[in-house]
Amino acid sequence: MQYSRKMCLDYGKARIGVAFSDLTSTIATADHIYKTQTEEKDLEYFAKLVSDKSVDTVVFGLPLQSDGSEGEMCEVVRDFAAKLQAKTGAKVAFQDERYTSFEAEELLKEAKVTWQKRKEFLDKVSAQIILQDYLDKK
Repeated sequence: MQYSRKMCLDYGKARIGVAFSDLTSTIATADHIYKTQTEEKDLEYFAKLVSDKSVDTVVFGLPLQSDGSEGEMCEVVRDFAAKLQAKTGAKVAFQDERYTSFEAEELLKEAKVTWQKRKEFLDKVSAQIILQDYLDKK
């Protein structure tokens, strides 16, 4: 059996939610939230994570419009993904992220997480949901 780890980025202009799969690429786990800096620093940070965590594929949440079309933010995500791929050589994949923030919010409410804490966890839980959706489809 080949072991490989996937990393998911729920990309936002201010914060990026990060999740990782286990080595069998079966289970996604929310990891942390990265506060964006400059594009150069952000690329360095994620390239180091790819290397340190032995990531073979980076899954990006693709923020499609409700009708399934791509908007301006999809271009931003695809551009960052291409730059990270060029820097690391890791494969890049995209997963529809429509409604994942809502799903994450509902999960956190069910867990009785306070509003302030929910805001803190939302992006990384969204990344976990996006990655789990991707893993389940594989």
